[in-house]
Amino acid sequence: MSLNFPPLEQSAPDFTTPDQNSHNVTLSALKGKNVVLYFYPKAMTPGCTVQACGIRDTRSEYEALNTVVLGISPDAPSRLQKFIDKHDLNFDLLSDEDHSIAEQYGVWGLKKFMGKEFMGIHRVTFIIDAEGKLRHIMAKVKTKSHHDDVIEILKNL
Repeated sequence: MSLNFPPLEQSAPDFTTPDQNSHNVTLSALKGKNVVLYFYPKAMTPGCTVQACGIRDTRSEYEALNTVVLGISPDAPSRLQKFIDKHDLNFDLLSDEDHSIAEQYGVWGLKKFMGKEFMGIHRVTFIIDAEGKLRHIMAKVKTKSHHDDVIEILKNL
């Protein structure tokens, strides 16, 4: 099954959704900064933890590139807060419990794991420039190097 991403060089699909503190975050309110919006399947799982800790450890590099990083998953805000507390994460995680944002971005789809098929979030990262335009889509994400891969893309925006 192929995923249906929004088009590059167009405005990124806007949304408002709660963060780990149940405070609403609106994408369009972040204009003026680059935004790394990364979708991940589930908080506190091994791959998602490696990915999040890499971002945590390179936060100053993102800040130097005028960039906000937002992780988004179908987890409830309370689970996101536990993930942040457990791994001392220093960026916001967004809750997409009804997966409506994942559907807008084309990352909700059929997955296979251990012979079972199910619907879920595909690990995909979207890089949005300071004007709110979608500039890059990373459809193949390596959790161990994700943070460095994204920084290299940001340097070339």
